[in-house]
Amino acid sequence: MSGDSLSWTSRSEEQTEQAGQALAAELTGGEILSLSGTLGAGKTVFVRGLARGLGLEERAIASPSFVLATLHPGQPGLLHVDLYRLADGAGIDDLGLEDAMEDGHVVAVEWGERLPEWLAPHAWTVRIDLAGDERRITAAPPLAATTRGDSSAPHG
Repeated sequence: MSGDSLSWTSRSEEQTEQAGQALAAELTGGEILSLSGTLGAGKTVFVRGLARGLGLEERAIASPSFVLATLHPGQPGLLHVDLYRLADGAGIDDLGLEDAMEDGHVVAVEWGERLPEWLAPHAWTVRIDLAGDERRITAAPPLAATTRGDSSAPHG
């Protein structure tokens, strides 16, 4: 990855999934993604494509709103987290984000703007904006390195 942002325009769920699949090709495992967008913007659809790109069963991907986090095993696996119903900062440390990253899983966090301040700079920032009948999807690499074993990796 060159450090440049990626962008896509989507006019369907399939195209949103394809954007997620394309981003998966840039990941090696151990990354965290902060997904943001309005309710219904397509964050879970994007994560389905991400799962497909990681070689996982994308049909198993559903919004984890009520369970908060779901681990989909694989090499790498995917920890899918939804912070929508979690009060700001409450219980985030109990979700195992760092452990999943250390184990080489990709961590996709819906409502990522609720990530703790110490973790946010280590996350890919994925933004899904609605513009008429289109979705504009941008993905920017982290401001800080998150490579496993890197001394700059997150520590809470």
